Amino acid sequence: MTMAEASKTAELVEFIAKAIVTEPEEVVVTEADGGRTIELETAPGDRGRVIGRQGRVAKAIRAVIAASRTGGSTRLEIID
Repeated sequence: MTMAEASKTAELVEFIAKAIVTEPEEVVVTEADGGRTIELETAPGDRGRVIGRQGRVAKAIRAVIAASRTGGSTRLEIID
């Protein structure tokens, strides 16, 4: 995966996360492991919104990443 593809995937994660949370200015998305891992940080009160009940929202975000053209081998980690 090239760095451009990784940053597009990171932009996608940031867009989705900011649409879900109540404090979008607190969303921080970083790339790790050469772009193969996307780390998502949110405000402590919004972490549950990003994870969802039984992890459903997180699974949905991961599914969108996997279905995107650039994110086939990308992992999403939600940082505490």
